[in-house]
Amino acid sequence: MKLPIPAEQLEKRLIQEGLVTHEAFSEIVDESGRKNQDVIDLLISRGMVEGRYLHNILASLLGVPLASFETRQFDKELVKTLPEEVARKREVIIFSKEEDGSLNVAMADPSDLDTVKYLSQFFGAKINSFLATGSDLNKGFSVYGRQSAQDFKKLIEDNIQESLRGQAKTIEEAAALLPIVSIVDNLLSYAISSRTSDIHIEVLEDVTMVRYRIDGILFEIMRIPKAIHNAIIARIKILSGLKIDEHYKPQDGRFHYQIVNQTVDVRVSILPTFYGEKVVMRLLEASQKPLSLEELGMLPDTARIVSENLKKAYGMVLSCGPTGSGKTTTLYALMDILNKPNVNIVTVEDPIEYNMRYVNQTQMNPQAGITFASGLRAILRQDPNIIMVGEIRDAETAGIAVQAALTGHLLLSSLHTNDAPTVIPRLFDLEVPPFLVVSVLNIIVAQRLVRKICQTCISSYEITPEISRVVQEQLKELAIDADKVKPPKNFYKGKGCVSCSGTGYRGRLGIFEVLDVNEKVKSIILGTDFTLEKLRLASRVAGMRTMFEDGLQKVELAMTTVDEILRVIRE
Repeated sequence: MKLPIPAEQLEKRLIQEGLVTHEAFSEIVDESGRKNQDVIDLLISRGMVEGRYLHNILASLLGVPLASFETRQFDKELVKTLPEEVARKREVIIFSKEEDGSLNVAMADPSDLDTVKYLSQFFGAKINSFLATGSDLNKGFSVYGRQSAQDFKKLIEDNIQESLRGQAKTIEEAAALLPIVSIVDNLLSYAISSRTSDIHIEVLEDVTMVRYRIDGILFEIMRIPKAIHNAIIARIKILSGLKIDEHYKPQDGRFHYQIVNQTVDVRVSILPTFYGEKVVMRLLEASQKPLSLEELGMLPDTARIVSENLKKAYGMVLSCGPTGSGKTTTLYALMDILNKPNVNIVTVEDPIEYNMRYVNQTQMNPQAGITFASGLRAILRQDPNIIMVGEIRDAETAGIAVQAALTGHLLLSSLHTNDAPTVIPRLFDLEVPPFLVVSVLNIIVAQRLVRKICQTCISSYEITPEISRVVQEQLKELAIDADKVKPPKNFYKGKGCVSCSGTGYRGRLGIFEVLDVNEKVKSIILGTDFTLEKLRLASRVAGMRTMFEDGLQKVELAMTTVDEILRVIRE
């Protein structure tokens, strides 16, 4: 959210409230300009001011009320009277009407007089401005969702029928037909508005299926005739700069897609399958900022341990988990904390998911001779302070990474393991001897992603004997003392609403397992009788909380559900 008042005015108020010092606020302003991030977002993500309290301060400084859609009702039909494209572009929600005919409008920037004048002319009515938080705007925009879904499916069906009537002679001509172009555009725009992370276009024996991954779960969106499958694939290949006439080899590409005032980076993967080519498109917001540790879902004690380890001048910080568990997002969050004017950060990634200002990012390219190992060697000649290697996949990369960490560099990377303790035997498999492991390894962060309860339709319920039994069994399976870890007293879930498309969930957060490699843990690693079970026991004695325990805490805090925790832990 952009700052709707002069920074000096906000600083004066925050200092009066005893929330910040002049030096601390100046650092935030400098960081905002250097990283091109908003002051409000940085104040909240750094934990300096609680979000709701900060927005109350901003509303009072602007002389307007706070919209607060968490408690205030809004007229869904009135919201729709302003076209969605205009509402999103100008960041406004028309939410209620007064008896005198004036309209109440939630705005990201109530001081935007041009927008106030535009709305007054558009509706022919007086506009009463309210300050909207990002959460308020998202709740308002969700009203458009149901109508968007109906419009989307009708548009697709109309274009399918039109494309089937087309008379294209070649696949290139078919891909250029307006109905095919429109189908691909609508698949992308609806996916973006639905918060989709991946679009799957899969060809079956007699039909093509389109599925969206939303909050980590795949949903079938629609089925389209197989007759236009090749034309759709060709259109995507053209957008991605791929070979249209290559049907038997995997291809990877990317392109940018613009919707309203948002640019999305689309990564494309094409794979030959039995019935034809399958496409997966990953959608990444080009302007997305790195998250803070708290925004990732780390509880304060976990975030503190990680932050303390980031202060070390050298060593290794490893993020681990299966594919799609958020490892890269965590690495970006760590780099954002470390991204200061007095350090040189260099990365080698596959792929570069987000562009980070003042970080020197290198894309892995085996065809050009840039692998993780060769890229890491080159980085070491670039006078780095901090190095990020996207993933340690082989013994060569592991060896160079360890040497880098031993010679005065802080190295961040990821590994594919199920939990934090398993990283140690995995490093042994990669030919890193125990004495080097304990010499360089600072901390291991293991994680999974769970869906967050939709805050619009959240409700509480009593724990059932069945749920209690399943939780106890899981604790026993993880060798956790059930007497010390009690199931939450209160359980929560989402009933399902327009905001969450009836799922009861909206957004995701991480559950974490952080292994601080202290002296006790090091002695186990160096022991001649090392076993993974001994390491797990020592880790727990040293204070490590398992992902399941971390998840149970977040269940009690109404952040997620016990069903979600069990789903990802058992995967």
